[in-house]
Amino acid sequence: MEIDTTVSVPQVESTRTFRHVLAVIARDPLSLASTIVIVLFVLIALFAYQVAPHPDEGAGKTNVSNTMLAPSWDHPFGTDLLGRDMLSRVIIGAQPALIVPIGVVLFAVLIGAPLGAIAGYKGGWVDEIIMRVTDLFLAFPSLLLAMAIASALGRGLDKAAIALVVSWWPWYTRLTRGVTISLKERYFVEAAQAVGVNDWVIIARHILPNTISPVLVQATVDLGTVILAMGGLAFLGLGTQPPAPDWGLMVSDGRTYILNQWWIATFPGIAIFVVVLAFNLLGDTLRDIFDPRQYR
Repeated sequence: MEIDTTVSVPQVESTRTFRHVLAVIARDPLSLASTIVIVLFVLIALFAYQVAPHPDEGAGKTNVSNTMLAPSWDHPFGTDLLGRDMLSRVIIGAQPALIVPIGVVLFAVLIGAPLGAIAGYKGGWVDEIIMRVTDLFLAFPSLLLAMAIASALGRGLDKAAIALVVSWWPWYTRLTRGVTISLKERYFVEAAQAVGVNDWVIIARHILPNTISPVLVQATVDLGTVILAMGGLAFLGLGTQPPAPDWGLMVSDGRTYILNQWWIATFPGIAIFVVVLAFNLLGDTLRDIFDPRQYR
């Protein structure tokens, strides 16, 4: 007789958890405001070219007749040194600010989480090898390591994304390993071991699904952090290259004119600040929900 040891989560429990998350967010003004900001950010990024008042200028087309115009009704965010509408640039710049961080965090999770689960479950020399390699990457600050890798790979948004993935996956390895060490002592794992379930099946079906909550919380916070890191790389000339719109690149372009044409650097900087803050606040709320010990 074959024993099914697969742990399945009832649909009603998932629905109840989702409703609980929405209820907690709705009760907390900061969490609600951050969620609204993130939803608006996603919608703007998805429909950037439809929302932008001057999509051609937002994509990089110059208009020298409107150079350095101050904010007005025609150009609410003003224009830059090449006459491009700053509002359109900020709106279209939301696309790489959304797509690239999601890709970076996704690949970092896909690399780091399985390695952490294997290290925590197997232990011994497997754990030692994986964690020593992880510690080697963690010995350097993430942004500094990303700068070094991006410099070696060359300039470009794709190179910056690869550099961020390489510097980010170790954090998920360490997080997942810690959760796995506690999970492998649970009764459902011991029961699966007792009936002879393969170790890889246990890791895939029992360990990894139960690490989703902490990984989800960390990924939510990391989305904002990656946006900030991307802006930093673009500011240094290692990320998006002109004339493509990028918030960090726009801040870099406007730093020379900050005293007189303040709007060139200010509005992209505000966009970065607001979105990063929103992801951090939402991440804190999710941490409170999924970890009662952290509840405010």
